[in-house]
Amino acid sequence: MPVTAFLFPGQGSQAPGMGRELAERNPAARAVFDQADEALGFPLSQLCFEGPADALKLTENTQPAILTVSIATFEVLREKGIQPDYVAGHSLGEYSALVAAGSMGFQDAVRLVRKRGRCMQEAVPAGVGAMAALLGISAETAEQVCNSVAQGQVVSPANLNSPMQIVIAGHAEAVGRAVQAAKAAGARRAVLLEVSAPFHCALMEPARDAMAADLDGADFKDLQVPLVNNWEAREITTGAEAREGLKQQIPNPVLWARSVQRLASRNVSRFVEVGPGRVLTGLLRAIDRTLPGSSTHDVKSVEEIAA
Repeated sequence: MPVTAFLFPGQGSQAPGMGRELAERNPAARAVFDQADEALGFPLSQLCFEGPADALKLTENTQPAILTVSIATFEVLREKGIQPDYVAGHSLGEYSALVAAGSMGFQDAVRLVRKRGRCMQEAVPAGVGAMAALLGISAETAEQVCNSVAQGQVVSPANLNSPMQIVIAGHAEAVGRAVQAAKAAGARRAVLLEVSAPFHCALMEPARDAMAADLDGADFKDLQVPLVNNWEAREITTGAEAREGLKQQIPNPVLWARSVQRLASRNVSRFVEVGPGRVLTGLLRAIDRTLPGSSTHDVKSVEEIAA
């Protein structure tokens, strides 16, 4: 049997209509959406299935919506006998991965990510922060660029997605300077991103502090399968490690390329993106073209994995 890793997507993979077909065809998936609606006290399922896109784009809605679609997809895969040997999730996706690993209850997770989205949104006033994607330069060069233009402000690598795709975050002015400096340093592209806050940088420390009490009060069990975390790109297996990782990932960069490489070093021979979109499948190819990946973004793709 192949060694399988389930990868769970983060913010940016959302789209109106996500999960609808799965819920209509599979009672296990429908039950997950019902649990989310009950836990949050409003029809999140309707927002996933119908939008509108502007409401779905709000961080406090996006995060529980993606988590819910991811876990609904996971439950369908599990029903078909497909289980992971390892899990990992990109940013928000780490919550999905911990639910799949048996460390967190789904309803606890969906309530936590709803608050996480709100805390991250409120940590920095609108317009103060920004993010940008730098393509075609290494993480080392990106860090040098950020350091060279900071001028006392925050700007740093936020998502180390692949060896040559780095997202930076920080104060809007500093990020703007970094975009220009990255182009001068040879970046193939350097573009500002349409985001609502500067995630995974020091400006998010108030969000980490705001989430600490909720995470400390949540029940985390030891994991049934190992998770490679965002914060350190290392395997964790205990509930205490899971809780600390969720705290520290908020103001620290997502070490995604290193996480995938760590999984590859554990002889993972099948990577399955579990949830909406195909972002992580694309990043997998950018990290190492020899790694086999597939996505489960609709009913057809889930059935193909099962087959």
